[in-house]
Amino acid sequence: MAEQKHLRRLGRIWIPSAVYFITVCTHGRKPVLASPIAAGILLREWQAAKDRHGWLVGRYVVMPDHVHFFCAEQAKGEKRTLSQFMNKWKEWTAKGLITPATISAPVWQRGFVDHLMRSDESYGEKWSYVRENPVRAGLASSWEAWPWQGFVDFNFPGADQKAGQSPRPAGAATTSPSMLQNTAPRPSLIFGD
Repeated sequence: MAEQKHLRRLGRIWIPSAVYFITVCTHGRKPVLASPIAAGILLREWQAAKDRHGWLVGRYVVMPDHVHFFCAEQAKGEKRTLSQFMNKWKEWTAKGLITPATISAPVWQRGFVDHLMRSDESYGEKWSYVRENPVRAGLASSWEAWPWQGFVDFNFPGADQKAGQSPRPAGAATTSPSMLQNTAPRPSLIFGD
């Protein structure tokens, strides 16, 4: 019988305006993140990512022991690879969390999980699933009631909210603390350009 040949995995592919879905867990899954201090530190680092690392940050959810967020390199190109960005983001957030939030080192598990979004629909589908994490965990009665969520540089689909605010339906109350609200105008991200 002839030996079957398998296709080789691609070593590297390039997709313009790629959006990644990221998951990062705390070391030992310690539930230390869902507080105003911790969420504020994470948000400040996401807000700095564009200038510091060349990465834009979309929607995010901070859970007690992990975070989910979307990111994309800037149109003019990243300053760091995704792995370099994530390593630096974890380093800077750990430094910020250890002192004021009385969290001991190490803060984060090694590595992170990334998933390349292949279409606008998969972004929406992934967000619809992720935003329900606090409800499934019994931490909130609805996703709108969970205060540790929002977006920084882009909110797609439905990019009609101001940066930093949680993507909420019309008329929904905003429950995020004022320190998590960032109403500074941000450039929009155009997918597919």
